[in-house]
Amino acid sequence: MIVHEGSLVATGLRFGLVVSRFNALVTEQLLQGAVDALRRHGADEKDLEVYRCAGTFELPALLRRVAASGRHDAVVALGCVIRGGTPHFEYVAGEATKGVAQVAMEAGCAVAMGVLTTDTMEQALERAGLKAGNKGAEAALAAVEQANVFRALPGGKRK
Repeated sequence: MIVHEGSLVATGLRFGLVVSRFNALVTEQLLQGAVDALRRHGADEKDLEVYRCAGTFELPALLRRVAASGRHDAVVALGCVIRGGTPHFEYVAGEATKGVAQVAMEAGCAVAMGVLTTDTMEQALERAGLKAGNKGAEAALAAVEQANVFRALPGGKRK
């Protein structure tokens, strides 16, 4: 049996981190977790680029352009949508999720999603490092693994 899987070694990989400014109390913690995870797994500071957009709805459009630039082995979407009293949550969360998924299917690099969709700010903060780990770090490690398995495929080396 032949098994193809990616390692969690980030050495030599380049990353684009696309971060929403809306709910910055949460998204900055997600970014910090992602950067810390990438460094701990061997990524060099010079191989990390951060791109900021206004909100989570805007993430997929910027993510697509960053992925299409060819500068990165992996891109990571980091955002946070917190449920409110109107249907706005469903629209933003749904479109952001669909948008990131579409980028992942079309991109020539690995794409990971670290977008939180929570009912409360407390839940969001818990998932951004207070109690339930840091979902930004988890997304970054998923990007490392995916980038490495992509590289292992024929023609998978970045030029």
